[in-house]
Amino acid sequence: MNGATLRYLSRADIAALGGEHSDLYMRAVEDGFRSHAAGDFVQPLKPYLRSPRARHIADRIIAMPAWIGGERPVAGLKWIGSKHDNPAKRGMERASAVIVLNDPETNYPMAIMEGGLLSAMRTAAVTGVATQHLARKGFDEAAIIGCGPIAERQAQMLLEQFAKVRTLRLFDLREEASEALSARLRQRFADLRVIIAKSAEAAVRDCPVVITCTVTDTPYLAFDWLARGAFLANVSIMDVERDVFLKVDKVVVDDWDQSNREKKIINLLVEAGEFSRERLHAELGEIIVGDKPGRETDDEIILLNPMGMAIDDIACAKAILHRAEDRGIGTVLPLF
Repeated sequence: MNGATLRYLSRADIAALGGEHSDLYMRAVEDGFRSHAAGDFVQPLKPYLRSPRARHIADRIIAMPAWIGGERPVAGLKWIGSKHDNPAKRGMERASAVIVLNDPETNYPMAIMEGGLLSAMRTAAVTGVATQHLARKGFDEAAIIGCGPIAERQAQMLLEQFAKVRTLRLFDLREEASEALSARLRQRFADLRVIIAKSAEAAVRDCPVVITCTVTDTPYLAFDWLARGAFLANVSIMDVERDVFLKVDKVVVDDWDQSNREKKIINLLVEAGEFSRERLHAELGEIIVGDKPGRETDDEIILLNPMGMAIDDIACAKAILHRAEDRGIGTVLPLF
């Protein structure tokens, strides 16, 4: 039997490699989008595994496989589970994940790592890269709807990557969640001003950047809440009312095929004959490489609808693995 090994990286290992800061993920995610724009990737549509007993849209496990090319190709899979009541009922994070990376020369697995931290950070980095291209330059305030772990990473990214942002509006149906997130952020970012909004509408109105981070299955965010020039990152997918997609100046997705499925809003609009690939402004990778324009005027209202791509996860996991190999971090296990 050969000497094949598997490097295991815990969340603590990933944090020690810089995985608690958004810089690593911003670079890796942009690389992933460049591969996407070049067509140098393989990304099957991700299957959703749902128990027939599931009672909430966020109760599922998703398999997200991908291959990315370039000078150092890599293949991998993120296996991510979610239970909407984990925080309240069990005191656990809503989502958990592992990521497996395979050596494309042999297709042997070469690494397995905790994926919850990476998944949340790469989700924030997608918003961050999009914000660089789609938000008004010099914005200094943002609103975050929903105040769980995904929201915390989104806030962290904004405060680390956009120097002028020093005011955040937070709203959660549970005000104690907003207060708790506010306290954690103000402890970490000393000059931060936090406004606890009394409603989602109060958080969104007149705000230049809006990010949704909920587990809702009922759209509530109306077009007339959005200020001229607003950038809306619809991270949690089901928050935005249908007509918003039809009234904004530009709709951008990460990947059209991934977005037009699973009875999400875009898919429902396509089935109703109200939206199409031709009405889409761009996939984000097209904007990053300059094939399509990002924001062109200060009054455009732009909607990003990111379904989440496996290539984002695999690009970030690849970057983390290379650091781990260079620094000798992780537990190397015999495969046989």
